[in-house]
Amino acid sequence: MNNEWFETVSVHKAYLKFSLPVVCGLMISLVYNMVDTWFIARTGNTDLVAGVALGAPIFILMVAIGDMFGLGGASVISRLFGQHKDDEGRKISIFCFYAAIIVGVMVAVLMLVFKGPVLQLLGAGQDTMMYASSYYTGIVLGAPLIIVSFTPNNQLRTEGLATQSMIGGAIGSVVNIILDPLFIFGLGWGAAGAAAATVLGYVCTDTYYVYLLLRKTKKLSADIREFRVVPSEVLQILAIGIPACITNLCQSFGMTILNRFLLPYGNDKVAAMGIVTKTNLIAAFIIIGFAFGAQPLIGYNYGAGNRDRLKKILRFGYGFECCIALAISGFMALAAPYLLRLFIDDAHIAAIGTHMLRLQQIGMVFMAIVLVTTVTFQAAGKALGAFMLSAGRQGFIFVAVICTASSLYGYTGVLISQPVSDALTAMLAVVLFAGSVYQEIKE
Repeated sequence: MNNEWFETVSVHKAYLKFSLPVVCGLMISLVYNMVDTWFIARTGNTDLVAGVALGAPIFILMVAIGDMFGLGGASVISRLFGQHKDDEGRKISIFCFYAAIIVGVMVAVLMLVFKGPVLQLLGAGQDTMMYASSYYTGIVLGAPLIIVSFTPNNQLRTEGLATQSMIGGAIGSVVNIILDPLFIFGLGWGAAGAAAATVLGYVCTDTYYVYLLLRKTKKLSADIREFRVVPSEVLQILAIGIPACITNLCQSFGMTILNRFLLPYGNDKVAAMGIVTKTNLIAAFIIIGFAFGAQPLIGYNYGAGNRDRLKKILRFGYGFECCIALAISGFMALAAPYLLRLFIDDAHIAAIGTHMLRLQQIGMVFMAIVLVTTVTFQAAGKALGAFMLSAGRQGFIFVAVICTASSLYGYTGVLISQPVSDALTAMLAVVLFAGSVYQEIKE
């Protein structure tokens, strides 16, 4: 892609050019998640639904580790491209690709060895253990394939190939949707079938990405002959990659903590929250897509020292994200009963989920502020700010809120913990931004 999109094209056009394919890719992934949830719910087995919900944080763990190399590498690469150091950027893309594979194999081995304790930690009980174990095993076996896919998925956008990045994700989602009914019902594999379909989808995604890296990209590569990088560059990758990883790890941790706090109120509450979590991705993925899609644009201009353009990008990003968040959360709150009934016929669980989903929408605009700020810190290489926000929203802030709220308000306190955590994290984001990137732009 011509550098004009990074340097001279109007901000709103460039922002949408980079972000829309990311949003579309996430929405395609969302369709898969919804279809997957729909098929699992159609088994009519509440314990199976709850078991898959309990195993879901493991998949998020894979995404987190993938983002460590994908987002961490993309941050460094975009700044190098802004400085016109294309050769250094290409070598980092190669290192991240193969490092992700190696770490993926290590994760798979460790997770299989400690399968029992991890499942107990996730909250799997006598009724749900069989289903959670099946889903867990399938996802863990595919860990290297899942983890490595997020490296090119994020880094292709640094070369302006956002559409190609979207297509890769779409291929995997389509394969997933086709295989889900075959494996879950046709072969009778249940939760294991859902995991197998997911992993095979990533096989297809990875194949497409490798083709792009070896044949189509001009600046990025997966040529193992250039697999070399200096320690200082690895530290730069990890400085942003680890906070990015923590963001998703905290999401997995937050889901686990939330499920643990819901368990005393019954498996129906856990099953309902599992469906609500996936339904809520309608709002979350759109907000996330518009935020993270602009990361290469922010990183390029930060690396190039173009502060005027960076200021315009951030002003547009914050305003646009907040407006989108308000509109979507309003729609989700109104449509909650109908959305829940799409996934499950059980009127009792649908009613529980409707209340849960509406409460989740309260924090959406705060989440938008946190996301734009986090992306800005990642793109600019501000490791401390990125870490604080990553570890906050569904980490130390969330834990403090859910412990306090549940003790004061019981079940309702558990449900309002996430939006309250979002609001507090947004306040932290404003303070951190004002003390770092804003000061640089101002100067």
